[in-house]
Amino acid sequence: MGIYEDRVLPRIVDLSCGSKMLNRDRKRVCADLHGRVVEIGFGSGRNVPFYPDTVKSVSAVEPADLGWRMAAERVAASTVPVERSGLDGQHLPFEDNSFDSALSTWTLCTIPDVETALGEVRRVLVPGGTFHFVEHGLAPDPGVVKWQNRLNPVQKAMAGGCHLNRDIRGLIEAAGFEIRDIDRFYESGPKFIAALSLGVAVSA
Repeated sequence: MGIYEDRVLPRIVDLSCGSKMLNRDRKRVCADLHGRVVEIGFGSGRNVPFYPDTVKSVSAVEPADLGWRMAAERVAASTVPVERSGLDGQHLPFEDNSFDSALSTWTLCTIPDVETALGEVRRVLVPGGTFHFVEHGLAPDPGVVKWQNRLNPVQKAMAGGCHLNRDIRGLIEAAGFEIRDIDRFYESGPKFIAALSLGVAVSA
């Protein structure tokens, strides 16, 4: 990992994803987490205050050392045990059927091999385990999609490989998950980056 990705990008992500406006999305996506949870793209721990009492433990997957250091206060204050347990969502260091739930918030846009990462999430979930996600991606409106496609190369270059136009639902279903619930909507802000998908998928 380069200096930019390890020392600069975590601060940019923390700033862009730290808006109080997004807390309602975090609260929704975390509401039904339960048991042993793996969170990919843990970042600076912005989801920690929203873990429900039904969560027994969280294994945090986060590549940036700075992100983990920025999460220290939130982790220390958590009533749920949180342990940094992996660095790469594409290669999860866990046995099959290790977790009851998985969580991803604004992460799938950036993982280089997102198909492999989703396959790994499904592998480590127990049968019937739940994948909880809120992600920005492909918009439902053709006019917005046109701008997403145009701006995607710029976004990738400026935001550490972040894609504007990934088909979140399609990627999750292609990985073998069954979508149980999904809400597609625009959060406040420019539509090309504010088209969100929030939901729960089940591992068969």
